[in-house]
Amino acid sequence: MHISEGILSPTVLIGGAALTAAGVAVGMKNLDHKEIPTLGILSAAFFVATLIHVPAGPVSAHLILNGLVGLILGWKAFPAILVGLALQALLFQFGGITTLGVNTLNMALPAVICYYVFGNGLKPGAGRSVIISSAFGAGFCSVLMSGIMVGLSLYLTGEAFLSAAKLIVAAHLPVMFIEGILTAACVLFLKKVRPEILEGDHVS
Repeated sequence: MHISEGILSPTVLIGGAALTAAGVAVGMKNLDHKEIPTLGILSAAFFVATLIHVPAGPVSAHLILNGLVGLILGWKAFPAILVGLALQALLFQFGGITTLGVNTLNMALPAVICYYVFGNGLKPGAGRSVIISSAFGAGFCSVLMSGIMVGLSLYLTGEAFLSAAKLIVAAHLPVMFIEGILTAACVLFLKKVRPEILEGDHVS
């Protein structure tokens, strides 16, 4: 899901950076200092998960955990994912500095969308089946949307990247199911030990 330097057109890079800046601004606007430890832990989890790459032909697949990050943080997923990607670019040359905005947008925007679509399924009083299906949906759909957005970023740069865009989405199909199961397991665990983390500012 990391797009490297020197691939995207300037228009796509500028557009991605501008949208990411807006998303980070929204996320930071109502950030309480008590939420910083949670944000830091999830940013670290995202950082570690996306470092583990599995080769899949000319591309590689990896966990993202943006569905879980989105369910817990909402708009604050933007700064959390931005920090994780920035450290990866600086320390391991994954992605790049110029593509940081686009890469953040491709992973954080699906996280926010899943927060609004599936967040209500985690509210107090929700049944176990609803919680599991909502968490699985968030994990699955966040990766699906990220793959589509990466493909769209490449396609907007040039139609020559269309085959690569399709391959990226296909390579992450197994990851979508794994992320769905992992997100559901994490949510069930948090519901038992720290339910307040999942019962924050969800839409009503």
